[in-house]
Amino acid sequence: MLSVMSAAVLAPAAARAERRQGRRESFEVTRVEVFLESLDPAHDGVTLGQLSDLHIGSGVPDGRIIAAVNALNDEKPDLAVLTGDFVTSRFDPYERVPQLLERIAPQAWAVLGNHDHWSDAKAVSLGLGRADIGVLQNQHTKVMVRGVELSLIGIDDSTTKNDDVAAAFAGTRKNTSRVVLTHTPACASKLPAWEDVLCLSGHTHGGQWDVPRLTEGVFRRAGQPWYRGHYGVRGNQLYVNRGLGFGRGTRLPRLNSEPEVTLITLRRAEPR
Repeated sequence: MLSVMSAAVLAPAAARAERRQGRRESFEVTRVEVFLESLDPAHDGVTLGQLSDLHIGSGVPDGRIIAAVNALNDEKPDLAVLTGDFVTSRFDPYERVPQLLERIAPQAWAVLGNHDHWSDAKAVSLGLGRADIGVLQNQHTKVMVRGVELSLIGIDDSTTKNDDVAAAFAGTRKNTSRVVLTHTPACASKLPAWEDVLCLSGHTHGGQWDVPRLTEGVFRRAGQPWYRGHYGVRGNQLYVNRGLGFGRGTRLPRLNSEPEVTLITLRRAEPR
């Protein structure tokens, strides 16, 4: 637990999703509290619902995504945020992106992932737009939440070198409510240091196979020390969602890394 934010990660509540074939798949709904000194008092208690790494197509059954959207809607978060990898390859059904995501009830914003860029970033973005989901590519938007502006800062994928942190942050103000969306967790090391922002990402699938010490060591050697859960990074905070899907060709089952829907509750921390 990080003493700076006194973060509390509550026990995950299991949810179930039906496969189209009638078999069942599970995912976890994880609840996290994040404490920020810079948060506007009006945003204390605001909840963000996060989905990541959907890999629509052969990477995940449609039923799991439908059930995850339903679970998110049932929680009635103030905003929905989606952190990339909506498809896996150019052979995936891009038309399913809006079909599966158009039922997201709260206002929703997204960033793209490495697989979206390796596939067809324009097609993915257009599909998200048809589902009324805004796509942020090295830019920010100010959304009204409880009558006060909250800045969502979207940094494009760093794995494919499409990120531009300076452009995304340009025009935002310190000591205000700011949340960063980016696909690859390593991008958190590029954020302006000690600005008390929250960064939400995915990409790692929680390690896919999470073996104590071994998986963390592999990710560290790959320059990716943050691969699941809540971290402090250079005076900011990072949450890495385990995602819903599997990459194409990764037919290995998950081990100690269930698919995840995250509910992040923002809390105002007292200045130290």
